[in-house]
Amino acid sequence: MGFKVDYSEAQEFGTVADGDYEVVVFNAHEDATKGGAEFINFDLIIRNDVNQQYKNSHLFHRVWKSKENGKYNKGMVMALAKAFGLPDGKDYRSFEDFLNDFSTRVAKVRVKNEKSEYNGKEYENTNIKKFGASEYPSLQHRFKDAAESPSSTFDIKDDDLPF
Repeated sequence: MGFKVDYSEAQEFGTVADGDYEVVVFNAHEDATKGGAEFINFDLIIRNDVNQQYKNSHLFHRVWKSKENGKYNKGMVMALAKAFGLPDGKDYRSFEDFLNDFSTRVAKVRVKNEKSEYNGKEYENTNIKKFGASEYPSLQHRFKDAAESPSSTFDIKDDDLPF
């Protein structure tokens, strides 16, 4: 048995176009830059169980700790918890348990591509501008393989990032 080329299976790579997308949380965890700036990194996947473009593409959203008080913006974190359907009033043993509860939860996001400048260089950024409840709360997304499951983590170094 050989291998057959099938253009209908082809995927576009690169920038996700501006628009609204149904996503699933691949993982959410705390991280920090080389300079010590701490943040929550949300790794989202555009769902493949909904008829939309860019299926299986990853989107990233960061929530930064305040430089003034060293805390996350509670309103922003709670807005994400609401959008992804974490139960109101639920208690967690730890912040890590709270972040783990985001895994495989769904929401609808609005993406906007914007330019930014840092240290004299210009960058194209795919930013998530709005989070809301999913129109398709029943998750049927199929992760590609065992290497891409919500329990997996990525080891992305600051040197890998353009900023």
